[in-house]
Amino acid sequence: MAAKARPLPVVVLADVSGSMGEPQEKIDVLNECIRRMLSDFATADVGRGVIHVGVIAFSQDGAVLHQELVPAAKASWTDMQARGGTPLGAALALADELLRDEATVPPRAFSPTLILVSDGKPTDDWEEALDRLLDSPKGSKATRLAVAIGGPGMTEQAKAVLRRFVSDEASGVFEAQDVSRIQQYFRWVTVTVTQRAQSTRPDRAPVLNPEDLSDFGA
Repeated sequence: MAAKARPLPVVVLADVSGSMGEPQEKIDVLNECIRRMLSDFATADVGRGVIHVGVIAFSQDGAVLHQELVPAAKASWTDMQARGGTPLGAALALADELLRDEATVPPRAFSPTLILVSDGKPTDDWEEALDRLLDSPKGSKATRLAVAIGGPGMTEQAKAVLRRFVSDEASGVFEAQDVSRIQQYFRWVTVTVTQRAQSTRPDRAPVLNPEDLSDFGA
């Protein structure tokens, strides 16, 4: 009997604060990137793994599980709307809760990939929530990626927060100064996660050289 495919969780923590709608193009591109990623994952031939995708949206209402963590082929995407502040702490706490739930992320799952996308400074207490996530069994082993979306709200202090989140200093925080770079980055994520699921060592984390993004069209 063939071995049952193991889940490979991918969780996007999406900043949908008001500044993400200024200009509207930012939130529109982020929605399109996630929709395309879900579609690509759903049709990928991944062999040993099944890619599960969930999206945590955080804004003035706190953090919500906008897309439940399910196999990509079962996801049904609804566009996110931009409004309010940037409660990163609430998003990190929800991500930690999600990863600790063995009914959602079973012990046999491959190490998860967490992708934090933000364009501004957190508006709540986030450090304790981040420490708890990084101290957890799955959170500590996760591939943690961060995208700083360029704009007036993305200060050096805000970027420093994202640097605390990432799991590999070699990859660092990817700075998307224009929306086309967001699209390229998500294409890179899609390709590398799919390659992880196909490989004999799916828990190996990818390292991004920003110069390589030109290979991943928008």
